[in-house]
Amino acid sequence: MTPDDIEHSRAPLINHLVEFRNRLMKACVALVIGFGVSYYFSETIYAFLVQPLANSYPNPESRRLIYTGLTEAFMTYVHLSLFAGLFLAFPVIAYQLYMFLAPGMYKKERKVVMPYLVISPLLFFAGAALAYYYIFPAAWKFFLSFETNAPGGLPIQLEARVSEYLSLVMQVLVAFGLAFQLPVVLTLMARVGMVTSVQLARGRKYAALAIVTVAAFLTPPDVLSQIGLSIPLYLLYEISIIACRHIEKSKHDA
Repeated sequence: MTPDDIEHSRAPLINHLVEFRNRLMKACVALVIGFGVSYYFSETIYAFLVQPLANSYPNPESRRLIYTGLTEAFMTYVHLSLFAGLFLAFPVIAYQLYMFLAPGMYKKERKVVMPYLVISPLLFFAGAALAYYYIFPAAWKFFLSFETNAPGGLPIQLEARVSEYLSLVMQVLVAFGLAFQLPVVLTLMARVGMVTSVQLARGRKYAALAIVTVAAFLTPPDVLSQIGLSIPLYLLYEISIIACRHIEKSKHDA
């Protein structure tokens, strides 16, 4: 190989690195903008995330969240803003990733990937919405049921730290959002031939057991929350089987 050939082979690599840098910078700018917007509205976001807990109290005006470290409240707002900023910037980040990978795909592959860019965020938000509107109210009422005001003794009363509460909320929201990616994962596996609709149908009982186990880990330790996640996940599993059959049929027709 001559020096000219070596130099020519380096050119595409350099172009790819430049393209990757540009896409990464755009994604980072989107994240910074999302963080800035989220920090500006951090008190509103905080009020939104703490509302399920406030609604669980009989007299919310007499309750509070505390912080025990000098910087705890500030850092909690920073972490909350990063979390919300990532939510806001995700469509831009996903688009930049797609645009970086698209030139290396065939036209048919690009048509396959495009729907997932829409379906995946929608499923994530659906999972997060389930956690916020159903799981949180049920779970917080369960935990608050351990408060006592026994006469003649010291009462047990919750005074949660704001950092611990918001950390738990964000972890559960992300966990539910990721759990709802089940159809995306299974249909992608079906497209590359790793699983078939027949295998998924035969494995229903094992899938149900796995779903109940995952729900037990992702949800607070109460039965209502675990059922609240298990049923939607199993429905998504059944939808995945139908989607895999459609994929197999389209492959056969092609």
